[in-house]
Amino acid sequence: MPAFGANRHARICQRLRDGRAPAEGLAFSALRQGRPVGTVRLWHVSAGGVPALVLGPLAVDPICRNLGIGAALMNHALAAAKRLGHGAVVLLGDAPYYARFGFSALKTGELSLPGPFERNRLLGFELREGALEGASGMIVPTGAAARRGKPGPAGKLRKLAPRAA
Repeated sequence: MPAFGANRHARICQRLRDGRAPAEGLAFSALRQGRPVGTVRLWHVSAGGVPALVLGPLAVDPICRNLGIGAALMNHALAAAKRLGHGAVVLLGDAPYYARFGFSALKTGELSLPGPFERNRLLGFELREGALEGASGMIVPTGAAARRGKPGPAGKLRKLAPRAA
């Protein structure tokens, strides 16, 4: 999907996802007229020793921006993570956009990422009160290794999705 951006593999949070599978039950896509137009995934991490999820990427096809697809994906992903018993979600993103979902830098001040990042963009959201209390140190991946071999339904969907020229 072109909404991911050409440089997404160089991004700091991509390092937390490389070679890992998304958290079980926490990878979602939005379809419009049978075509994928948005996606969000959550991944297991240790946020300075505290179990958490990292959110990303959240992407919406530029043609479908301003239709509420990103907000719907966010709300769905956070509700699913809470329902599955997860305590917190962290992300690196635009604070004004993510604030409406409850994300802030208040709980991430003692956390860091593997590489340079803008401190005010490291945001956290507690799905369970106090879940990020005491979180301090490096955010590192803890999720299961990605499966190799025959693609599952998501891999097949990517093959079927139209590509930008």
